[in-house]
Amino acid sequence: MDDFMPKTDDKPPFEFLSRKPYTPPSWAANLSPIPSHIFSLGHFPTPIHKWNLPDLPEGTEVYIKRDDLSGMQNKIRKLEFLLAEAVAQGADCIVTIGGIQSNHCRATAVAAKYLNLDCYLILFTSEALIDKDPGLTGNLLVERLVGAHVDLISKEEYAGIGGVALTNILKEKLLSEGRKPYVIPAGGSNSLGTWGYVEAVREIEQQLGKGSGGITFDDIVVACGSGGTIAGLALGTWLSGLAAKVHAFCVSDYPDYFYDHVQGLTDGLQAIVSSHDIVNIQNAKGLGYAMNTTEELTFVQEIAKATGIVLDPVYSGKAAYRMMRDMAKNPEKWEGRKVLFIHTGGLLGLYEKTEQIAPLVGNWRRMDIQASIPRQVGADISNSISGWSDWKEMGHGTYISAGGWSFLLGRLNCRYGKLHAVSLRITTGFFVENTIVLAEGKMLLDGIFQVKTCGFPPL
Repeated sequence: MDDFMPKTDDKPPFEFLSRKPYTPPSWAANLSPIPSHIFSLGHFPTPIHKWNLPDLPEGTEVYIKRDDLSGMQNKIRKLEFLLAEAVAQGADCIVTIGGIQSNHCRATAVAAKYLNLDCYLILFTSEALIDKDPGLTGNLLVERLVGAHVDLISKEEYAGIGGVALTNILKEKLLSEGRKPYVIPAGGSNSLGTWGYVEAVREIEQQLGKGSGGITFDDIVVACGSGGTIAGLALGTWLSGLAAKVHAFCVSDYPDYFYDHVQGLTDGLQAIVSSHDIVNIQNAKGLGYAMNTTEELTFVQEIAKATGIVLDPVYSGKAAYRMMRDMAKNPEKWEGRKVLFIHTGGLLGLYEKTEQIAPLVGNWRRMDIQASIPRQVGADISNSISGWSDWKEMGHGTYISAGGWSFLLGRLNCRYGKLHAVSLRITTGFFVENTIVLAEGKMLLDGIFQVKTCGFPPL
């Protein structure tokens, strides 16, 4: 690890993946403890631009900060501090915990591998699935590609034992094997991870001071899943000169839990402030964590179609949905205000929702090509094939006649069909999942033949 890490007084050839001493914003200098170092793991600053949402209250303007473009969403801001401490402590592996499609766990697995650290993930899922291969959908695909070790537990075990106890169990096992684990809590949400969004507030300040045309924000809106993002954002906004009201829409647990949790995180930095005074937390849990109603997914689809911004279904999708519902229900509260929405990313979560989303996105069709459009015809490929019978399906195509030939444009679906001795001419095309078998002197065709143009002589 020492060979990999640059010395703190060396100037790295590139900033990305470099470790450097950390200096906090001046307005956060009284917080304690202050991290000694930070890794450069994300692509910052993430852009801010106007978000042309439909049906806003009169005079309301919404802007969006694209932390979905950071490389690994909001999670990487916390990991820049957490992994710097892990390396400083001489860790050789990382242990963390989250849901089966945890964005935090995926980001941790990738970032750990950047730094030559192994990663051990405890993922909770339904009782019926804990003894089955978890599959390769969304975040799981990335985690398993980068070689993360995955331990499955049930949601009931997670609730009954708790994340701290479960990660300690795995930590002790790794210590007994001679490893040097560093434990990161769910979501990276501890007091050290909170610095990620304290630093993000400094970034927003700098962006507003450079060519923003004097824009100031009245409100900042963000999703809340584990509490670290809103703790840092609310604390940084309170300490700095942003003077915006922070609204958090929680997608797991309930507001009272997060008020207490944010209080604990800020107390851990010796900030003398009540969480109730720095953030307004509202419930956006809906059916439950990572569960969606049809209305929520329809909203995600409609916003993508209207604005080009794709929201994830677990965090920002629910937060934006609840924000827009509140604007519609209480327009006077938002009229004339400038709102900054933090897009925290997590788009891989959409892949687990494809069955629910499929009925909402039916915008496809087969291209209509008129029979009069000229077709190119290539060289003959002659095959002596015996028999003619048992075409299960011969269709989804257009038939035309030219030069004594009958032409098919489309698809042949043949299940052991037997062609009489004919000269089969294929110009440009390909076979998908097809098998050609010789039996009793006959060539049997089995499969789907996707053909651009296929000519048959008159029979």
